[in-house]
Amino acid sequence: QVLLVESGGGSVEAGGSLRLSCKAPRTITSVFNSSPMGWYRQAPGKQRDLVAQITTGGRTNYTDAVKGRFTISRDNSRKTIYLQMSSLKPEDTGVYYCHHIGTMSWGQGTQVTVSS
Repeated sequence: QVLLVESGGGSVEAGGSLRLSCKAPRTITSVFNSSPMGWYRQAPGKQRDLVAQITTGGRTNYTDAVKGRFTISRDNSRKTIYLQMSSLKPEDTGVYYCHHIGTMSWGQGTQVTVSS
């Protein structure tokens, strides 16, 4: 298991921006770098769904609802991934979790609330 620590959530108005971070402070760099990683979102009363994913080589993919608004990136030297979220909408509200796919590890989640 990899310890993942998310931060950067908060409350914003529609149209605003947030940047989420997910760090793996206790993980050997090679372990962190060896796996694709993803950001997932769980809205109230709903299942946890994939928002964005990034491979070890930096290729990305996004769910259609966030394409053009969200950007996932990773800094392997810092053992950190990011999710830059712009033009936020109320439907983006939820708890955002990062996921280290190779070890099936999850962070504790960070709350994002977008008001209209």
